[in-house]
Order: sequence, then structure tokens, then C-alpha cells
Amino acid sequence: MKPKLPQLLESGVVAVMRRLPGEHIHSIADALVAGGVTGLEVTVDSDDAFAAIRELRERLGDSAVVGAGTVLDEETAVQAIQAGAQFIFAPTLDRGTIEASNRYNTIVIPGIFTPTEALQAKNWGADLVKVFPADAVGPAFIKALQGPLGHIPMMPTGGIDLDNIADYMQAGAVAVGAGGSLLDKKLIAAQDWAGLTSRARKFVAEARLR
Repeated sequence: MKPKLPQLLESGVVAVMRRLPGEHIHSIADALVAGGVTGLEVTVDSDDAFAAIRELRERLGDSAVVGAGTVLDEETAVQAIQAGAQFIFAPTLDRGTIEASNRYNTIVIPGIFTPTEALQAKNWGADLVKVFPADAVGPAFIKALQGPLGHIPMMPTGGIDLDNIADYMQAGAVAVGAGGSLLDKKLIAAQDWAGLTSRARKFVAEARLR
């Protein structure tokens, strides 16, 4: 097991930080970590994503695991890792991305949508798999896969909110990826960091109802 994997999964929630206002990225991260979130994913389609990853690593130290998301190929994975990403999160299954991450001993979580893809990801060296888009199949899909593929850790992402986190965790997920429902735009626009911390705390509490 890679060193940072237990911490990444500890809270049960990985925050998907997509195209957030750069001037507030530090405050957003601080609020999430204060709320108990242990995994922060900066998507590479965000402005200055690699710089943000580097800055958050320096700022947060060992208080959270910072990674890169929406990684589609080996080249981007390597760039992200060199910027300090501690995990690679992908919406798709790409062997080069997995192998590059493993060369750097970096956690890698590729996206899958079928049992065959889940097994292929594991055989290629994935640490766990991202079931995406999770809202297209629901918690029942995770539960159904636990029989034949219970040895493959699964993290559903897409459409995760406070109403369904516990259902996914009870179905067998090891954590969830949460984006817009966690990173409430109104709270961010109002710079209500205490409100964002409170929201993060609720997500973590729900994730632990497994």
C-alpha cells in the first residue's frame, strides 16, 4: 500500500476542486481541511492547476493529501506528479497513466464504468477505481460488484451529495468524490469559509455512517 493512501481515504471524502476562483483557493482548501476532508483534488482543467497543487502541498503539509484530477494521459500525470500531486484521479481508464503514476510511487485512481474495466484497472496496477459517473448507476451498482470484485476498492464520483453518501458507503465504497454539492458556489462567492467548513463536516459525518 502506498504511504498516503490511508490518509486519502480517512475522511471518506475527496473534494473535487474544479475551476474554482484562484484568489480563494487557499481559503477554500483551509475550510475543507478544517471540516475534516483529507483528500483535495485539483482538476487539471482549472486555471494554473499545477501551480495550485504546488502551493497547496506547501501550505497544507501533512494535514491533507493533494492530488490532480481529470488526468487523461501519461504526460499530464507526470506533469502533475512533478508539481507535487500525491494522487492521480482520472475519469477514464488509460494504461499509460496508471503505469506512469506507479513509476513515481503515486496513488492512481482511474475511472471505470463496467466490471471488466474495474478488473483491467486493477490488473494494470490501479490502487482503487473511480466509478464514474456514479449517479448513472447508483449505490446498487457498487453493492452488486462487491461479490465478484470485492477485492477492488471503489470510489464513486458524480452526483454525490448529502442525501446519498451514506448509501454509497454502506454499499461498499471506500470513499466518495464530491464536487459541486460540497463546494457550494454561493458559499464561495460570499467567502463564507465557516459555512464551507460546516458543509464539509456534514459530508464527512455522512461518509462515516458506513
